Amino acid sequence: MLRLGISSCLLGEEVRWDGGHKRDRFIAEHLSRHVEYVPVCPELEVGMGVPREAVRLVGDSAVPRMVGIHTGKDWTAGMREYARSRVRQLEALDLSGYVLKKDSPSCGMERVRVHSGKGRPSRKGVGLFARELQIRMPLLPVEEEGRLQDAGLRENFIERVFAYRRLKDLLDSGCRRRNLVLFHTAHKYLLLSHSPGSYQELGRLVAGAKEHAGKRLGAIYGERFMEALRSPATVARHFKVLQHAAGYFRDILHAEDKQDLQRVLDDYRRHLVPLVVPLTLLKHHIERQRIEFLQNQIYFHWHPKELMLRNHL
Repeated sequence: MLRLGISSCLLGEEVRWDGGHKRDRFIAEHLSRHVEYVPVCPELEVGMGVPREAVRLVGDSAVPRMVGIHTGKDWTAGMREYARSRVRQLEALDLSGYVLKKDSPSCGMERVRVHSGKGRPSRKGVGLFARELQIRMPLLPVEEEGRLQDAGLRENFIERVFAYRRLKDLLDSGCRRRNLVLFHTAHKYLLLSHSPGSYQELGRLVAGAKEHAGKRLGAIYGERFMEALRSPATVARHFKVLQHAAGYFRDILHAEDKQDLQRVLDDYRRHLVPLVVPLTLLKHHIERQRIEFLQNQIYFHWHPKELMLRNHL
């Protein structure tokens, strides 16, 4: 089972400054069936207690300090030391992703308020713990719970979580050239739906694999692979992938079946049906016709169907 780090309050734990929580239903009820959570509350674990004085970021947004909003007590050094130690522990747990609490001075991934004392606070800060996490684990898929309310962003995050797990398994196996070729081939359609240019670039890297030592090759490929998946998939790119897959049936299906398939693809292109509709029909034909290349494409079966991803227009 995949293991995700998570801000404890999102699971309903009453660890916030006021003794409350920020339980997120999708995270706590739906995603939890497919992952194991590692809950973390930096402010509690650094010794602030519950309830506690609320803190905020102040000063330079690039190197802000964390201080109590009433007393001005400075927690910066303690939080930074804690973050370095806690992230080292998390690295050993082989996480596949992390969900952070938005706007938090410790856990906010982006756009955290930083008070300069002059006018309105800027929205250029990053929580002190979140900053250390992203520096030490740059390939780890990280997202905020607020952004997960957007269906597209939620799908992209979960897609990256599963992809990162597969990538880690590849790298842990030693990233032999044959395994890398198989991995890259299996991810062809997934990569094309996000970044065709990245797919071509990664292909050239795989073709020249002999120029790099195994670990170095894996590191380069992994960084570019995860970067490619951060690019949002689009309807136009999905449509091209679906059309490419449909081409395998050109000389196999009866005319009526081919017309039905093309009609569904066109409906998707016109935003009339969600992606799950053409995918389901293609998967039906793939299994009936036993086309090995398509059966091996991660694009068609990268997540548990119970998560009901790709169901949005």
